[in-house]
Amino acid sequence: MHAEIVSIGEELLSSDSDTLDTNSVYITKQLGAIGVRVLYKTTVGDDEKRIIEVLKLALSRTQIVVTTGGLGPTVDDMTRQGVAETTGRPLQFHQELLDDIAAKFARFGARMSDNNRIQAMLPEGAITINNPTGTAPGFIVEHQKRIILSLPGVPREMKAMMEQTVIPYLRQKVGTPAVIKTRVIRLAGIGESLIDEQIGHLEKLTNPTVGLNAHTGQVDVRITARTATEEEAAALIQEVEEEVRAKLGAYIYGVDREPLEAAFNRALKDAGMRIALIEIGTQGMLSRRLESQPEALAQIDVLDEALVAQFRLEIDPQADSRATAERLVSLALSHTRHVAAVVLIAGENSMAVCVSVNGETRSRGYGYGTSTTAPDIIAGWGLSILWWMLTHKGMGKL
Repeated sequence: MHAEIVSIGEELLSSDSDTLDTNSVYITKQLGAIGVRVLYKTTVGDDEKRIIEVLKLALSRTQIVVTTGGLGPTVDDMTRQGVAETTGRPLQFHQELLDDIAAKFARFGARMSDNNRIQAMLPEGAITINNPTGTAPGFIVEHQKRIILSLPGVPREMKAMMEQTVIPYLRQKVGTPAVIKTRVIRLAGIGESLIDEQIGHLEKLTNPTVGLNAHTGQVDVRITARTATEEEAAALIQEVEEEVRAKLGAYIYGVDREPLEAAFNRALKDAGMRIALIEIGTQGMLSRRLESQPEALAQIDVLDEALVAQFRLEIDPQADSRATAERLVSLALSHTRHVAAVVLIAGENSMAVCVSVNGETRSRGYGYGTSTTAPDIIAGWGLSILWWMLTHKGMGKL
């Protein structure tokens, strides 16, 4: 079965808010674990008319709709009214729910206001979802072979209700494949758009499903099969994996949870060389990423700051980050005995990486970056390019 998640709340849309929609990410994972695939995610503000429009659209294209947010006691909490209007089920007052809410306030040592009465009103025929950690009950409405499940927006409350009520309920309704198996093929040295050109047709499959997840300098190809047996799932995945490897094998560094750092460690060990490293403005991010791979770290020589300062005197101060990185690599190779060098530069408004291995050089420059994000971004790209050049030198451009 397919689902849509509707996140409700003005704070999710306001340019003045720092609130992130982490609820939909959690719900997606929980639904996926029982074989329910999320096809759509929609965010809507606290407006009853727009909530109704979104819910009607969601019901027209999926069998399950999960809402999060808008179940509080204030006038801008419009989810109950929106679901009631969408399904043609008037709100009904439940004294037992109000008593439960009052008891919770008493346990919390807080005063319940008259506004909380609205939280005891649910669409006619709705199934109550108990809230073990808060006051706002959720509810389930079964409507014309569709299901709406409404949960609070507070993450702690939503998660408890998903685990204790929603998932067990949905398991009974939709059933669960005996096996849900996933294979992650990990690539580096190639961009997401180029991968899509090669295997874009696979992303249209329904079982197994194929999706791309891009990181800095890396892309994951995720293959997920839902079947009755382990053997059937493995066969479906193997067929797709073989095609991915046939198209993109040169860029695959590992599978499942294998990190790029481990693949780089193997490549550097096989190459048997030492690498000169210069990091400017990165707080040593690349070195820190390799701390889990002491063998690789032992083959990297971080050049002395005094020597780097001397190199920079020979570079045009007006040069951009990429030109500076390229010149520093050239100087590092000419003033040391290394045959490989990498330079990472992270500035306030630009960043660059340059890698040279046995006379072949690759570089990238970026006209963006901040002091907080640039180090991680440029270290990721640096590691990706290093791995590629150590394993596939001369096989093509990045």
